[in-house]
Amino acid sequence: MASLVSDSPPLARRETSRPAIESLMAPIVGGLLVMLLLLGLIGTAIRDPRPHDIPVGVVGPAPAVQQITGAFGAKAPGTFAFMTYDSEDSARAALDARDVDGVLVLGAGAPSLLVAGAAGDGISAAITGAFSAVFAAQGVQLTVAVTHPFASGDAHGLILFFLVLATLIATLVATILLFVRGRALGVAAWVGVLAGWSIVSGVAGVGAAAWIVGGYDLTAAVAMMGLIALASFSVGAFIAGCARLLGPPGFGLAALIVVLLDLVSSGGPVGSSFLPDFYRWLAPWMPAGELFGALRGVLYFDGAGVTAPIVVMAGWAVVGLVLLAAAAFMPGRSRTPAMAG
Repeated sequence: MASLVSDSPPLARRETSRPAIESLMAPIVGGLLVMLLLLGLIGTAIRDPRPHDIPVGVVGPAPAVQQITGAFGAKAPGTFAFMTYDSEDSARAALDARDVDGVLVLGAGAPSLLVAGAAGDGISAAITGAFSAVFAAQGVQLTVAVTHPFASGDAHGLILFFLVLATLIATLVATILLFVRGRALGVAAWVGVLAGWSIVSGVAGVGAAAWIVGGYDLTAAVAMMGLIALASFSVGAFIAGCARLLGPPGFGLAALIVVLLDLVSSGGPVGSSFLPDFYRWLAPWMPAGELFGALRGVLYFDGAGVTAPIVVMAGWAVVGLVLLAAAAFMPGRSRTPAMAG
């Protein structure tokens, strides 16, 4: 009997210390998982960046066009996706409509290259560098001109991309706060808060970016506010839907999809054309890259190429609303689960 009494305290202490040890280990394990996930996603995306299928229009006599496209097909397959046009005017129209990112004009005189600067520095440099090198090897001087350039206050489009980044991160934070402070509210209240946030984010985000770069055209700025608001609502609705269905783990899943994987697949300011196949396949279906492209379309291409991004972002909003509705009708999910602890 004495032995049993003397052994009880150590056993009790061990049982008591187990939750404390688990609490101390949780941040280490969680941090390790996030580190490995970040390295895995970002590392595989940027370890060997190469241009893929950059659309380039070519105008000129058929033999000359065949010679230049055949040379790239043999020496750099998959780098460019060539489209031929009957006239320089039609090729320029395709450039204005964002069907191509560059136009090569071949003829009796010296060849010339027209590049869309707002397509991105990476794409512009890839097109200019590749064609300049080919003609330099032949002893021919290539004339290069830039159209649709970035604004002087944001010469590389970095501020514009960080507006996209800030929108996604801020929306994640806003939705987390909604979860913590308003978890007892119904779905309609959550949707109302998300709608309010989307309007605020559009006005504040574009206003701050305009102040940094020295101003935007008023019409373009209003359109940008609408795009940012749509992206904020779409991403927020998806995160909120995952949270109401799954509780706190839903935030991890949603953040992985519409923040981390979304930003990686966008390719950042360079664009997704330099990423491996999986990320390039994913990019057109994710909000970040589409939002960045839509903002550039509004600012530098007279609204060209904006419809598809709007459809994609609206699709994410619909998915989010469906998840929120599903959570409301699932047994035990009429109120969002409380945070642990």
